[in-house]
Amino acid sequence: MATETWRGGKSIQDWINLVCGALLFVSPWALGFSHDMQAARTAWVGGAVIAIMEIAALVQFAEWEDWIALVAGAAMIVAPWVLGFAAMHAAAWTLVALGVIVALASISEIWSVHSQASAAH
Repeated sequence: MATETWRGGKSIQDWINLVCGALLFVSPWALGFSHDMQAARTAWVGGAVIAIMEIAALVQFAEWEDWIALVAGAAMIVAPWVLGFAAMHAAAWTLVALGVIVALASISEIWSVHSQASAAH
C-alpha cells in the first residue's frame, strides 16, 4: 500500500494509528472492562504510547516513531494471552483488532519510507 497523504503531507497511516491509540485508551470505559486492572492498564498504556508516537510523527516525522508504534501494536496483539486476560473477550478482541491495525499501518509506512528512499537513488 503506497503512502497516501492528507493535509499538509502527513501520512494517512499516522492518522489511522492516532485514532487507534485514542480508541485503545478509551476502550476500558467504553466497553466495560475498566474493572480488570490488568486489561485496562494495558489498553491505557498501549493507547497512550501509540497516540504519543503518532502525534510526534505528525509534528516531525522520524522513522523510529513508526517502529515504536509497530512494537506497541504487536504487544497489544499478544498481551491478552501473555498477561492472562484472554477470557475477557471485549478486552482481548479490542486489543487484538486495534493492535493488528496499528501494526499493519506502521509496517505500511515503514515500507513506504524505504521504497521512496530506494526510488530516489
